[in-house]
Amino acid sequence: MKREDHMTSGSGHPAPPAAQPVRSLAYLISTYPTLSMIFVLREVLELRKLGLRIETASINPPDRPPDRLTAAEAAEARRTYCVKHHGLAGAAAAHLRTFFGNATGYCRGLALAIRLAGLDLHRLFFNLMYFTEALMVGQWMRRNRLRHLHVHLASQAASVGLFVRHIFGFGYSLTVHGPDEFYDAPRHYLAQKIAAADFVCCISSFARSQMMKFSPYSDWRKLVLAPLGVDPEIFAPRPARAAADPLEILCVGRLTPAKGQHILIDAVEQLALQGRRVRLRLVGNGPDEPSLRAHAARIGHPDCIVFEGAVNQDRIRNFYGAADIFCLPSFAEGLPVVLMEAMAMEIPCIATRIAGTPELIRDGIDGLLVAPSDVDALAVALAKLMDNVALRERLGKSARGRVLEKYGLRQNVESLAAIFSRRIAG
Repeated sequence: MKREDHMTSGSGHPAPPAAQPVRSLAYLISTYPTLSMIFVLREVLELRKLGLRIETASINPPDRPPDRLTAAEAAEARRTYCVKHHGLAGAAAAHLRTFFGNATGYCRGLALAIRLAGLDLHRLFFNLMYFTEALMVGQWMRRNRLRHLHVHLASQAASVGLFVRHIFGFGYSLTVHGPDEFYDAPRHYLAQKIAAADFVCCISSFARSQMMKFSPYSDWRKLVLAPLGVDPEIFAPRPARAAADPLEILCVGRLTPAKGQHILIDAVEQLALQGRRVRLRLVGNGPDEPSLRAHAARIGHPDCIVFEGAVNQDRIRNFYGAADIFCLPSFAEGLPVVLMEAMAMEIPCIATRIAGTPELIRDGIDGLLVAPSDVDALAVALAKLMDNVALRERLGKSARGRVLEKYGLRQNVESLAAIFSRRIAG
C-alpha cells in the first residue's frame, strides 16, 4: 500500500501492518444478516465469487430466529462471528489478551474513548462498549489473520471499527449510506472516522457530498463513489400483465417515519374518493406500524390498504410480480435498493426527490419524482400512471435499462473489488 493511503491528518492512530495484495478482509455490520440490509449479504457473496476471502462479524445476532431465515441467510449466520454471542466471558478474555499482549494499543483505545466523550458520561459509557466490542473484533481478526476491516454504515459498527483501527492498527474503511449519520455528525464521530479511514465508499454522490461537508479538503481523496446494485437476472422483467382491477400499488420498506408511508395512505385515499379502484400493499414492519394501521382504519376505504408484514427475499419477488406501480414516498433515504429491484423488473416507480434518489431515477425518464410530503403531487403522479398504460411500460423499460447501465450487482461489486485492491494493496 502506498504510504499516503495510511496517513491521516492528525488522527494519531498507528499505521496498519504492511499490506499484501488484498485477497482477504473482514466485514463488520451492526446486525447481520438482516432484512433491511440484504444488500450486504449479496455484496459479500458476490465478492467471494470473485475469489476474495470475506469473513463477516456482527455486533448483534440476526434480526430473525434461525427458522425464519432464508437458506443463504442461515448459512451466513452460522459462519459469522457474533460479538454478543460471546458475552461477558468473551469480553473479559479480549480485555486480558489485548492488555497483556498489546498494552500500548489497549491504552490508546481507552484514551480515545475518554477523549471522544469529553465530560459526557452517557457518551463515555457507549464509547467503553465500543472499546470492548473492538477488542473482541480485533482479537477475532488476529485469530483469522485478517488485516483490514470494512464496515457498512457510518454509525455504531463504524465506531467499533474506529476503535479497532486505533488499538490494533489494522486497515480500516467503511461504506457510507446515510442519511441518519448526517443529521448528527458529531455524535457519530464522522470527522474522526474519515480521518482514520484508508478510504470511504459512498453509495451516491449525495452521500459523498455530505462526507465532504464533514471533512477537510485534504481527506476528500479518500471518498470514492461505490454504488450498490441488484442482480438483473434474479429481478427480471415480469410476463405481460392483464389489466388490473383494482390497480396494485406496492411499497416495500421498514415502517418508520422516514419512509413517509402516512403520505402514501393519504394519496391512496384521494384516489379512492375519486372512484378509482386501487389497492396499496405495505410490505415491511417497524415502529410506525400501529400508527399506520390506525390511520388506514380511519380513511373512507380502509379495505384498500393491506399490511403484509416483513417478507423474506425468497418471497419478495411475488409481491413485485403482482404490482402495477411501485411507490416509495420517503422523507429521508440513502439510495434505496428496493427501487433498484422494482426498476429491474420493469415496474414503473414513483419516489421522492431527495438525497441520492434523483441519481437513480431521472424524472419522467426512468420513473416519476415528487416533492417529499406533498400528498396532492403524489396522488396526481399515481393517477397519471393509472391512466396511461403506455407511460407505465415506457418508464418500466427505461428503468430496467438504467439498472443495467449503472446499478447491476456484478459490475458494481467488481468495481468495489477493484477499489479494495487499489486502496488496500496499493
